[in-house]
Amino acid sequence: MNLQGRGRLFVLSGPSGAGKGTLRKKAFEDLDGIVFSISCTTRSVREGEQDGVDYRFVSKDAFRELLGRGKFLEHAFVHGHYYGTLREDVENALGQGLDIILEIDVQGAFQIREEMPESILIFVSPPSLGELERRLRERGTESENMLALRLKNARLEIDRTGEYDYVIINDDAERASAELKRIILAYREKKGVIP
Repeated sequence: MNLQGRGRLFVLSGPSGAGKGTLRKKAFEDLDGIVFSISCTTRSVREGEQDGVDYRFVSKDAFRELLGRGKFLEHAFVHGHYYGTLREDVENALGQGLDIILEIDVQGAFQIREEMPESILIFVSPPSLGELERRLRERGTESENMLALRLKNARLEIDRTGEYDYVIINDDAERASAELKRIILAYREKKGVIP
């Protein structure tokens, strides 16, 4: 918990299949005082996902209604679906002195940076595009057209890594999650935080 009263916002982004969720979950095993922001999405539930745990799965109409009311801190249309972070979720956590981590795409990360310049942007990169393709194929959730689109977008996203505060190469999940944890703990030590 932050001794100064307000939590810190960490933004984790990178290509689909880079392993953002895996790294976050592993880092969270050893961290207190940090929460995960559950994004809204209009995409379908994947096998093993739960509504309200992995995402809030909403209809396009419900998403547009929230968007029209200014409820999103960031939002994006990615791979044919809407994604967004509810402003209230982030503000509530930060106001309680909790750190919060958002797992969002590159578009959303830069919207967050504009809205909240104090946010810490962390890019999770695969070791190579070939490895990313292997992971996406192994996941088995994409058609060939969707796979090609995800790989094309990954190239564009990787080109923007220089705009991030940190880049974590996810070549080994244990090492990479430990690196994520070290980044979070380093900010707590700088700002007078009890781990």
